[in-house]
Amino acid sequence: MISNPRHIRISDYNYPLPDERIAKFPIAQRDHSKLLVYRKGEVSQDVFYNIPEYLPKGALMVFNNTKVIQARMHFRKDTGALIEVFLLEPACPSDYELMFQTTENCSWYCLVGNLKKWKEGPLTREIKIKDSDVKVTATRGPIHGTSHRIDFTWTGGFSFAEIIDAMGELPIPPYLNRETQESDKTTYQTVYSKIKGSVAAPTAGLHFTPEVLAAVDAHGVEREELTLHVGAGTFKPVKSEEIEGHEMHTEYVSVRRDTIRKLIAHDGCAIAVGTTSVRTLESLYYMGLKVIKNPDASEDELHVNQWEPYDTETSVSTVESLTALGAWMDAHGLEVLHSSTQIIIAPGYEYHIVKMLVTNFHQPQSTLLLLVSAFVKGDWHKIYDYALANDFRFLSYGDSSLLIP
Repeated sequence: MISNPRHIRISDYNYPLPDERIAKFPIAQRDHSKLLVYRKGEVSQDVFYNIPEYLPKGALMVFNNTKVIQARMHFRKDTGALIEVFLLEPACPSDYELMFQTTENCSWYCLVGNLKKWKEGPLTREIKIKDSDVKVTATRGPIHGTSHRIDFTWTGGFSFAEIIDAMGELPIPPYLNRETQESDKTTYQTVYSKIKGSVAAPTAGLHFTPEVLAAVDAHGVEREELTLHVGAGTFKPVKSEEIEGHEMHTEYVSVRRDTIRKLIAHDGCAIAVGTTSVRTLESLYYMGLKVIKNPDASEDELHVNQWEPYDTETSVSTVESLTALGAWMDAHGLEVLHSSTQIIIAPGYEYHIVKMLVTNFHQPQSTLLLLVSAFVKGDWHKIYDYALANDFRFLSYGDSSLLIP
């Protein structure tokens, strides 16, 4: 069993981050960003496009192929009040793929900006799609945690994907302190993004270009993709003194049966691109343990709770766990596993699958910094001190690091 991190003080994971070190925009060529290399306690730097040279031939590199949606929708009331409806996760239909195909109505759990000005009645907005006039209506439903259920209806027979593409705005991170620009529609997506659903980009992947991916292939590294839809909770600050008081957000994952096969073929080891890939991969281990205990478990029952890794006996090997999960998928006729995870990875956590990590530089006192610290066995200060001293750019549009513990 893993040692319990509940009493970690988040103030121990603080560092000075001047505003000028936060990259407000990406550099012109995404693969020309700086690359910090942390290898067995030693730190050096390079340029990102050289990353294949540091990867072991024959390894498996795993990417999150989620695509950021234009999740901010604005409506104006007759009074002139501007109401922002921020899409968080699908309510009905709850399946992301089905959601974006709906053509008349759907429901989402949303954050509502300027809520006090929306007392009652629906909001409407007229938009144009392919020369057609479309009327979009939003009706406020019941409270759901910190969000509201919002029911959308629209005319014209267009898909909801077309609706948000026409009227939504891409939600760039709040710490950029600027309006979304047209260029963000391209630069805030990975070049391999495919599956719509995220409200924030898996930013470690922003550095990859088709040329770097081709170089990874040429170097003999196998690539695989999975999907974790990044929720707004990724920006949620830890406000409690100890992390026990912080509730991790739930995020939805999709993993193909083939991905499980490839992981097993690579002895249960992978190079993760981004913390979202880490959270998905490490959650697979605990999902495998669940099906070993309960072969009749449903996909929903495979959800990994926040503290589960620290309350679970982990004597089962990674390959055994993944093999059990694959067999369970076969028994249930599943080519794709759809489940969710709330896992918190903090110092004390023992990694099962991820052996190398590509990631950006994260906010002080964040759960992502805890994840990095767990990966480098507490040596995060050395990495961040080096990055600060050597003019690395921080956060979503910032520079990259390759961590090899």
